[in-house]
Amino acid sequence: MADNSFSDGVPADSMEAAKNASNTEKLTDQVMQNPQVLAALQERLDNVSHTPSSYIETLPKAVKRRINALKQLQVKCAHIEAKFYEEVHDLERKYAALYQPLFDKRREFITGDVEPTDAESEWHSENEEEEKLAGDMKSKVVVAEKEEAAAEEPNPKGIPEFWFTIFRNVDMLSELVQEYDEPILKHLQDIKVKFSDPGQPMSFVLEFHFEPNDYFTNPVLTKTYKMKSEPDKADPFSFEGPEIVDCDGCTIDWKKGKNVTVKTIRKKQKHKGRGTVRTITKQVPNESFFNFFNPLKASGDGESLDEDSEFTLASDFEIGHFFRERIVPRAVLYFTGEAIEDDDNFEEGEEGEEEELEGDEEGEDEDDAEINPKKEPSQPAECKQQ
Repeated sequence: MADNSFSDGVPADSMEAAKNASNTEKLTDQVMQNPQVLAALQERLDNVSHTPSSYIETLPKAVKRRINALKQLQVKCAHIEAKFYEEVHDLERKYAALYQPLFDKRREFITGDVEPTDAESEWHSENEEEEKLAGDMKSKVVVAEKEEAAAEEPNPKGIPEFWFTIFRNVDMLSELVQEYDEPILKHLQDIKVKFSDPGQPMSFVLEFHFEPNDYFTNPVLTKTYKMKSEPDKADPFSFEGPEIVDCDGCTIDWKKGKNVTVKTIRKKQKHKGRGTVRTITKQVPNESFFNFFNPLKASGDGESLDEDSEFTLASDFEIGHFFRERIVPRAVLYFTGEAIEDDDNFEEGEEGEEEELEGDEEGEDEDDAEINPKKEPSQPAECKQQ
């Protein structure tokens, strides 16, 4: 019987391998002729060959040594920048004292302790001419009716529910407020920001001033945000200015049965031996805005927090920053909604501009850009977890 494992002195498996190699080579040639494949391959090669780290590795040792010297200079710059922000904090403290008399008068108008004069109440709106013409027309027709209505119109004290209305208007705050928090927040009369004293560690305190109420005895609830303005030793190049690193709340002296931060539940327990069942009551945490004054503490022992805790802490820092930078200085504009409208218009303008640029660069259809808007989340620079 003839042996078929050889053909003209060449082993059969060698012939099969040569055939496969030829087919692979043909397939490779076909793939490499595809322009899309070539473009993708070239882009990948470009990214690999032009990354900063790969470029630095190719530099001579003498150049690397000089780059290290530049990094040393950069660290010194970060420490100088930290001192700059410390002086900015001193400047904030100085100007806070200048703002305070105005904020004190604002509180008096809100609470009704003082009635503004005619000069203080005068305000010229953007539509003043139209309003004046409309007012003149109406006055000629319904003078008597207006006088009668003015006599019957209620005149509440101050500006009722001023701060509570701000909480309702601002999404970041309204999300924290439960229905049972609302009657309490209606007693809120003022929110103040107090900066740390000279020579003390950098911090600021939010003071929530309440009128006497049926819920707690504290006239003031406080939240202290601790800050630092120094580069991290482990990562000095990440320094971008002062950051909130921790916060302390306060103890709320709730009146009996009025603590909205806890709820009472009933639970049945079965005795293992006797089989009898008993019902017990226990208090468990309850969602409430007033948990704001019992914050999660940042880990100070070097242990990392879990993902949920990190998110909670970061959100707390963001809210504190928002009260300090936006709500307290511009309270009346958040009450009327003007500040919220301005913020919304500004964000939409930025997004629209970004969509047009992306559409021009990528050749997108204009309608597609409107149907599929791209929105980038924004975070305040100072609200970082340490």
